[in-house]
Amino acid sequence: MKRKVLKLKKNWFTLMEMAVVVAIIALTAAIVMPVYFNHVKKAKIATAKTQISLLEQAIMDFRLDTGKLPASLEDLNKNPGDEKWNGPYLQKGVPKDPWNNNYIYTVPGTHGDYDLISNGSDGLPGGTGEAADICNWDAQP
Repeated sequence: MKRKVLKLKKNWFTLMEMAVVVAIIALTAAIVMPVYFNHVKKAKIATAKTQISLLEQAIMDFRLDTGKLPASLEDLNKNPGDEKWNGPYLQKGVPKDPWNNNYIYTVPGTHGDYDLISNGSDGLPGGTGEAADICNWDAQP
């Protein structure tokens, strides 16, 4: 009679198999991450344009009620002492732009009755790409 010898096989990964898996993960991350971050940049720009539009609507509501433009964006939520004020005109206060900077509001504006600007990701005037200014005279969501 022949005896059967049972061999126990250990289920460990070889170093080569591990290297292949790590290389596949690194390659996938190298392709996906730039696409993801580009999408995030575009979403922040779109958010700033939408917030500017909402702020414009609140400014116009203030103007319809009081007959004048607010002196500052804070006047949209805090009565500046005008008896015709029917606010608050913003539910949660004046938002910061997507890069956590304050919107710049100037009355009178150089491009209209008022200017409303986000200086983009760098927080400085001018710039290109994500650092470009987003303004109420050209902000369409």
